[in-house]
Amino acid sequence: MTYTWPLGDAESQLEFVELSHSWGLGQPCWPYFEDVKIERLHGMAKSRVLTQKITTVMHSGTHIDAPGHVVEGTPLLDEIPLSAFFGTGVVLDVPMGKWEKIMPEHLEKAAEKTPVRPGDIVIVNTGWHHKYADSAEYYAYSPGFYKEAGEWFVSKGVKAVGTDTQALDHPLATAIGPHGPSEAQGGLLPWACKEYEEETGKKVADEFALWEPCHREILTHGIYGFENVGGDVDKVTGKRVTFAAFPWRWRGGDGCIVRLVAITDPKGTYRIETGNN
Repeated sequence: MTYTWPLGDAESQLEFVELSHSWGLGQPCWPYFEDVKIERLHGMAKSRVLTQKITTVMHSGTHIDAPGHVVEGTPLLDEIPLSAFFGTGVVLDVPMGKWEKIMPEHLEKAAEKTPVRPGDIVIVNTGWHHKYADSAEYYAYSPGFYKEAGEWFVSKGVKAVGTDTQALDHPLATAIGPHGPSEAQGGLLPWACKEYEEETGKKVADEFALWEPCHREILTHGIYGFENVGGDVDKVTGKRVTFAAFPWRWRGGDGCIVRLVAITDPKGTYRIETGNN
């Protein structure tokens, strides 16, 4: 069956770029989350209609972290203004390798080409989205932000930060390392901590003494975050674009799966409607 989508004026003027990973059964999950479950309550053969039930953690795939996810007493999803989920910004090109810390100097270098303005949404492309999978490489070996990166984002006055890695912090500064719920066990993935120390000769407890410091730095200042950015992010890397990603209007929501999109206007002629008849 061939289906033709009815298109309007926007499609002839604007370009929409997918920045989300696909989502479904077999979904890669953070190491202490249970699998996504999808059940068909009605199927075409039985009911001539399709109705599905989903059981999932909202911090799955490409998703938003609300400030209240990590910092007690800060806004949750329904308390963030709608305007925060739409606006201009940049995709910074910051290629990084296994276990590297993304530091202010890396961000500054990328921002020389693509300047960051106050109020921007800033997405960082490390290249790690190409490794997105249910794998130790993606979750345990990724590069990531630490406190200094969080301080840099705050100093720039941005309104949102996104990364194409497993979290808004370096994996060894999360519960994967000896922090939070897994601290007593030496980390959620103690083998990764041991491997890091053997490879680098440095102690995880010394190099990553703080638990989710980038999360805490930005979320404390009302800057929400995107994790697991992917899709066609390479197409808009090093460019200024318009972003849109609206989560559910979930009372008390700590995070939400989203469809993150970059929008460009090559002709420079498209305008938002005035609201008049």
